[in-house]
Amino acid sequence: MELIKVTEQKEPHVALIELNRPKELNALNPQLMQEVRDALIALDKNEAVRVIIITGNEQAFAAGADIKQMADKSAIDMLLLDQFTTWDQIRKTKKPIIAAVSGFALGGGCEFVMTCDMVIASETAKFGQPEIKIGTIPGAGGTQRLTKAVGKAKAMELILTGRFLSAEEAHFYGLVNKVVPKEMYLHEAFALAKEIAQLSPVAVQLAKEAINRSFETHLDEGLTLERKNFYLTFASADQKEGMKAFIEKRKAEFKGQ
Repeated sequence: MELIKVTEQKEPHVALIELNRPKELNALNPQLMQEVRDALIALDKNEAVRVIIITGNEQAFAAGADIKQMADKSAIDMLLLDQFTTWDQIRKTKKPIIAAVSGFALGGGCEFVMTCDMVIASETAKFGQPEIKIGTIPGAGGTQRLTKAVGKAKAMELILTGRFLSAEEAHFYGLVNKVVPKEMYLHEAFALAKEIAQLSPVAVQLAKEAINRSFETHLDEGLTLERKNFYLTFASADQKEGMKAFIEKRKAEFKGQ
C-alpha cells in the first residue's frame, strides 16, 4: 500500500484506514481508490475486525478527485477508464464504516464520505460538490446521495453553485452525526466504533444492510428485507447470548457467531 495506511486493533476490533497523499490534499486518484478497495475487501474478511474507520488528515479528508489525471480525457476515455467501479466496494462492505473528517471533503471527497455509514466531523470540516465550477458535475453519487441527505432544494443549491457546507451546517442538514473540536474528531470516531464493536457483529451487519436498503428500494421491499434479517438473527449464537444476558441482568459477550 503506497497511498493509504491500514492499522488494525484486535481489541476492540477496530481497523483504521488513513488516506495518505498529504501534498495533494488526499486527492482521489485510481491507485488510491484501488488500494482502499483492496483494504476494505481484506478487512471485511478479517474476523478480528468489526468496525472500520476511514480518515485523511487534519487539513483534508480528501479535497476531491485528481483533476490533473482527467483534465485531458475524452468522454470515451472516461467511459473506458470506468474509475467508479472501485468505489462500489465502499457501499458493498458489510461491516460498518465511519468517516472521520477534518478539513476539506469536497467533490469526490464529499461523495466518499457520503458512501460511508456514519460521519464524525471536526469543527474545521467543509463539505461540498464544487464540480460545477470546473465545468462538470458529480460522478460518484453526489447528485443522488446529497439529495437524499439534505433534500432536493438544498442539494440543488449546493451542486449548482458549488458552495460549501460548514461542519455545523452539515450537522444541521443530517450529513454528519457529530461535530467536535479538531483535536477530538478521530478520538470521537474511535469511541463510536468501540461502542458498535462491543455488540453482535452478526446483528450489526444485518441492521446495516436493512438500513442501506431503505435508500435503494421501495418501502415494501425494504420491509421484506428487514423482516428476513430480523428472523436471521435468531439463527445466531449472539442473539441467544444477548437475550440470555438481558434476562440474567449481565453484560453480553458477543462472539460474532
